[in-house]
Amino acid sequence: MTRRVVVLACVLVLLLASTRAIAQALVADLSQHLVAINASFDGTEVLLFGTVEPGDEVVVLVHGPPETIVVRKKQRTLGVWLNMQSASFAAVPSYYAVAASVPVAELIDGTVRARHGIGIDQLTLVPVDVEPTEAAAFRAGLVRQKQGAGLYPADEGVVQFVGGGLFRTEILFPATIRPGRYRVEVFSIRHGRVVAAQQSALIITKVGVEASLSSFARDDAGLYGLGAVAFAVAAGWLAAAAFRRS
Repeated sequence: MTRRVVVLACVLVLLLASTRAIAQALVADLSQHLVAINASFDGTEVLLFGTVEPGDEVVVLVHGPPETIVVRKKQRTLGVWLNMQSASFAAVPSYYAVAASVPVAELIDGTVRARHGIGIDQLTLVPVDVEPTEAAAFRAGLVRQKQGAGLYPADEGVVQFVGGGLFRTEILFPATIRPGRYRVEVFSIRHGRVVAAQQSALIITKVGVEASLSSFARDDAGLYGLGAVAFAVAAGWLAAAAFRRS
């Protein structure tokens, strides 16, 4: 009985050690975990670096905070383009980017990509209250809108190995980035399978006057709207007065 207990204890220790070794096979971090948006912000790059088992490949995903987006479909009527239909999408990643040490299509198959949400085509972007025949067109419009703003890069970023299992990549955030909590996922790929994964958080926040205006608009929307209208009226009156004098 004692011998059996000892054997079971040894097996448990080995299993725990093996699990810990696998968990530590991938280690990654960001050069900064906080990005501040101020009046002069025109985009930034954040360095991601880490190490994997030599021979493994790396895939990086970046998800922005979810948001609700309305996509409008334009139609030419009497020579004028008008918004005729619209579709609402909920829980849409405000930003989404992929980087890899080898093109993702060469690393993993569609099943693995779908399981981990790797690739824009794997995102769950389903419009609300839209006919199935129209859903694909609205989804494509949403992706085009995001890519046009630089928020869904069409090309995969490049993860570079700098020696052994050491790797690095730069995550580009455009000036149109939305404040909030961003999720950065790193996957270690071996023989077409995900053998390790790690997740980090990146906070993007407004500071200074931008933060004060944003809080005011969110907390006192009515007063903010009245103030904006009053400012526009005053600006128009001053411009008209200046024009009359000239």
